[in-house]
Amino acid sequence: MKKTILVATILFPIFGFAQSPSRQQLDQLTDQSWLHGLDLLTEIVSMPNDATYPEQIEINIQWCEDQFAKRSWQSERLKTGGIPLLLAEKKQPGASKTALFYFHIDGQAVDPSKWQQADPYIPSLKSPAENGTWDSLPISTLIENYDPDWRIFARSTSDDKGPFAMFLTGWDAMTSANLSPDYNIKIILDFQEEKGSPLLPTAVAQHQEKLQADLMLIMDGPRHTSNLPTLSYGARGISRMTLTTYGPKAPQHSGHYGNYAPNPALLLSQLLASMKDEDGMVIISGFYDGITLTDEELEILRSVPDDEKAIQSRLGLGRTDQVGNSYQESIQYPSLNIRGMQSAWVGAEARTIVPATALAELDMRLVPESDPERLFDLIKKHIRSQGFEIVDHDPSDEERMRFPKIVKMDYSISYQAFRTPMDSPIGDWLRSAMKRAFEQDPIQIRISGGSIPISPFVDALGIPAVTIPTVNADNNQHSPNENIRLGNYKEGITTILSILTQPMNAVPVEKK
Repeated sequence: MKKTILVATILFPIFGFAQSPSRQQLDQLTDQSWLHGLDLLTEIVSMPNDATYPEQIEINIQWCEDQFAKRSWQSERLKTGGIPLLLAEKKQPGASKTALFYFHIDGQAVDPSKWQQADPYIPSLKSPAENGTWDSLPISTLIENYDPDWRIFARSTSDDKGPFAMFLTGWDAMTSANLSPDYNIKIILDFQEEKGSPLLPTAVAQHQEKLQADLMLIMDGPRHTSNLPTLSYGARGISRMTLTTYGPKAPQHSGHYGNYAPNPALLLSQLLASMKDEDGMVIISGFYDGITLTDEELEILRSVPDDEKAIQSRLGLGRTDQVGNSYQESIQYPSLNIRGMQSAWVGAEARTIVPATALAELDMRLVPESDPERLFDLIKKHIRSQGFEIVDHDPSDEERMRFPKIVKMDYSISYQAFRTPMDSPIGDWLRSAMKRAFEQDPIQIRISGGSIPISPFVDALGIPAVTIPTVNADNNQHSPNENIRLGNYKEGITTILSILTQPMNAVPVEKK
């Protein structure tokens, strides 16, 4: 494995720090360790990590096992029936409580032709240019120079290898100062998160004794768009659905059969359009039932310092859907999203035909109040009301003649949403740690719009969970040119240090 060494970094013990270092002491530890941390980051992101290819993931698992072994942690692979989970543990003398950290190490697939560098798995240091582009710099520049707005570009720098490298760096910085947590730590590494963690719920139930903890801390996702320190107390769940409509058995000449053979792309478009109104509201009866925001909850949402005009400008939107009265309010509801459509050919390959089939991929984000099975039942009822026969297979000739409109429906539920009360003891504990690190209260998000597979842990272990996002919001996660801002990487290390050195033994953590 090729390593990118920025500088030979040796962390010397620093004596005299209190068990809960001050902001200045935390900054000092971060400044002394962050180049060592960038060595870790550039090394880990250099390994391809698309879970479609288990051989790639195996290399990542071995690297993580080696890192834990170097730090005298115990680790073991938890069987899942496929790609394993990796559980690591570090016990502390006299500790009565345990925190379970979650990271995922797999990443989204890459299309190298869309990246503005030779290889998405070779990290590149870049500085912002005046015209909105990025100028490449030798990574060795960081030995002598630093700008918080410079970025490292590579797949998974932000989602989610960067936060794991931050944790290892923070751990090394803490132990170099002869400090240690007053609680036990377990770390679970997920290697199929970007594939929906299909094996995780069953595996968590199977291994719940080994995973027992008092609370869960999720190191994933971006900070608030202001880039201020952030805590998120929940995340939406996710499910998916594929709909296929049918026209002639084979594509037909649009001159001979246009106006005669029903076009499946039009049928599918009409069906999808019937599910939402012009304001983006799902109009399937009962879809939003059970969700009522109290005045207190609305005030929590209003306290998040979103700049709605800036968000719309960044996205290039002249209007927004009206599911909620603000961005924060909109993500308190389940969503129904068309993530892709396909029928026949386009562009240079376009042909004058009536297609044989049309296909749409949808995803549905879930909130704690929404039962996904109930939502899928509502969707099925709605589809039938539009005159479609629902099947789970490509229709036979007999079915084609019998039913005027047919749709094949396939769906699955990856995991449910979770949400922890903001006024819980774990919230108080984390706010205290982050206020010590940054001398200001963190921005608090009631529930984030994205999805992470945490509800299986919350349900099986009966523990509260909070997300500690650290990366920049404009990191291009899941897209070409994913990156992490250097200022965020350093502050992420500081965040980890503040949490590892925040006393927990006296915190009353109640299991559900």
